[in-house]
Amino acid sequence: MKIPVYTLKGESKRSLDSGRMFSELVRPDLILRAVAVEQAADRQPYGTDPLAGKRTSAHYHGRRKVRHTMMNREMARMARIHGSGFLHMTARFVPQATKGRKAHPPKTEKVWKKGMNKKERMKALSSAIAATANKELALSRGHRAEGIKHLPLVIEKEMEGVKKAKNLIEFLKAFGLEREMERVKERKVRSGKGTKRGRKYKGKRGLVIIVSEYGGIEKAAGSLPGIDVVKASELKVGHLAPGGRPGRLAIWSEAALEQIEKELKG
Repeated sequence: MKIPVYTLKGESKRSLDSGRMFSELVRPDLILRAVAVEQAADRQPYGTDPLAGKRTSAHYHGRRKVRHTMMNREMARMARIHGSGFLHMTARFVPQATKGRKAHPPKTEKVWKKGMNKKERMKALSSAIAATANKELALSRGHRAEGIKHLPLVIEKEMEGVKKAKNLIEFLKAFGLEREMERVKERKVRSGKGTKRGRKYKGKRGLVIIVSEYGGIEKAAGSLPGIDVVKASELKVGHLAPGGRPGRLAIWSEAALEQIEKELKG
């Protein structure tokens, strides 16, 4: 498969032979599973304090026919506070009591990670890479890629040295991505309690730029919403298929493309 390599001004410079890299069969089932595995690996174990709700002097004693017995008193048999004024005989400790422990709290020993065979994971990555060359998938994800002549979009290595946001915007406009940049500017207010926890707005995923090494373009893209810059050595399925949906609009550095092709062959 011959792929044109473009300059920063949008002119075709030469063609590149990608071999079978973009001719892989797109497997949405494998991609979805690989993304779920990656998301599970990023989860941080969490749990409650093991002594939460248990720091109390409340207790229960149920011997019959003795002084201070708690039996035959027409009250539920649960741990209660003794001799503390208005809290006398108030239930504590048990899950159904006020300020009691949780019945089944989250525990830090829970294992969140999921397993996936190495060959399956590599197959999913190859499939996600191939999906970036499918214009129909990109349009189905909502990308405004009508102005792009050819996918995958491969740019010469000089792209990695773009250090200013205004230069990056000019570079993207040269490939007809003005509507895509306007699309990712839109955001909406999240529903639910997340609005009170530092994630009030939900944005849109724009294009991803894959480079061989960070040369400044990651800083230029930092101020533009929706755009991600990823090194080829750190590329994951989730970068190319956010949420498990393949077909994210991607811009490849020529050097990054050669690097990934070597890794997939090896």
